[in-house]
Amino acid sequence: MSVAKSIEISSTSPKGFEDAIRRGLERTGKSLNDIRSAWIKDQQVNLQNGQVHEYQVNMKVTFVVGE
Repeated sequence: MSVAKSIEISSTSPKGFEDAIRRGLERTGKSLNDIRSAWIKDQQVNLQNGQVHEYQVNMKVTFVVGE
């Protein structure tokens, strides 16, 4: 039987939502092993002077902690 845990993370990118997701998962993968899934809970853009400055995603990442 496997045991999994979920954490919530936020990640940003000046390029787009997909890049923010990729960056967040790559960075999380440096700290956690055996990431199994990511659920994108929320997406938003941050503006500066009325223009999109960065894209932000909030996601729930699930990883295995033991078997």
